[in-house]
Amino acid sequence: MSIRERLSGNEAAATAMKQINPDVVAAFPITPSTEIPQYFSTFVSNGQVDTEFVAVESEHSAMSACIGAEAAGSRAMTATSANGLSLMWEMIYIASSLRLPIVMSLVNRAVSGPLNIHNDHSDAMGVRDAGWVMLFSENNQEAYDNLVMAHRIAEHKDVLLPLMVCQDGFITSHSIENIELIEDEKVKEFVGKYKPEHYLLNDKEPIAIGPLDLQAYLFEHKKQQADAMRNAKKVILDVAKDFEKMTGRKYSFFEEYKMEDAEAVIVCMNSTAGTAKAKVDELRANGVKAGLIKVRVFRPFPAEEIAEALKNAKAIAVLDKADSLNACGGALFEDVVSAMYTSNIHVPTVNYVYGIGGRDTTTDDIGTVYEDLQEVIKTGNIGNPYRYLGVREGK
Repeated sequence: MSIRERLSGNEAAATAMKQINPDVVAAFPITPSTEIPQYFSTFVSNGQVDTEFVAVESEHSAMSACIGAEAAGSRAMTATSANGLSLMWEMIYIASSLRLPIVMSLVNRAVSGPLNIHNDHSDAMGVRDAGWVMLFSENNQEAYDNLVMAHRIAEHKDVLLPLMVCQDGFITSHSIENIELIEDEKVKEFVGKYKPEHYLLNDKEPIAIGPLDLQAYLFEHKKQQADAMRNAKKVILDVAKDFEKMTGRKYSFFEEYKMEDAEAVIVCMNSTAGTAKAKVDELRANGVKAGLIKVRVFRPFPAEEIAEALKNAKAIAVLDKADSLNACGGALFEDVVSAMYTSNIHVPTVNYVYGIGGRDTTTDDIGTVYEDLQEVIKTGNIGNPYRYLGVREGK
């Protein structure tokens, strides 16, 4: 029997962490993720968990402490946002290269500068190729569910990579929604105990962690990381099947919303999917064959599966809540068009950078994208594929 509750996204993340009861949590406060370690620290203080909570002096130290704890044989978690993730930069790569399955809740926020505390995906996109598994969450329920599944994925013997669960700052992190929680004992059973094969505190197997790795071996070790990321695809689906058996909630690499006969299709991530679904419903009621792909698993990127899902569309718009500043589209757009091209699928596809710094994106804004796609379908002319949605030109 699930437990119905009303929680913000941050509360949902902290609740999942409480139920997991990790060995170590190390964190430093930064808006809008501050509430996650704040809530969790009360669980520690109240004796609801026996986690060692480490209040560090910076986000760099938070990830360093998690690396030390995980290398020693402990299950470690943290949370951060934006500039905090940037300060972790060096340690983010070290965590993945050491194959340490740390789990982080990343509450997405614009990276400075200029200073902005509101939502876009520039923090996550900045580390998209750092070797972390990356799950995105449309709402509070998904943020909670993704965290419950996270350790099973990251700690699998064929993966052993760190994992971050992303949700949109303020939009979901501070908004209260109805949510179905899983009973504590079921979460503990589902997640299981962490039993690393190699760890520093194992006196029967003396090892070194993080030694110098030069020309003779680094290439092979990086290939092993890439192989582990490919392995994660199967593990993610296997864990999702077990999760569905426990909760009835089904997850995959992405959600296909009204895609059966869709001609005009949007691809996006996180909370924008909810806005797009509302517009799809409205357009469907008026006879427009609109559809949506909501990407949940961004790393590893499900290239073949997304290409297959998009092959019957007549025009596609990929929405990026971060600009790569490369003059040729955002990160999600690049991955989608690369996936389609390598699968020999050719559908007119355009990119929209939107929502930078928390700029509101309404159903009317999404409606203009579908209008543009209908024009592409009618004329066959893409025009400029690199577009902006909701920006005031000349400002």
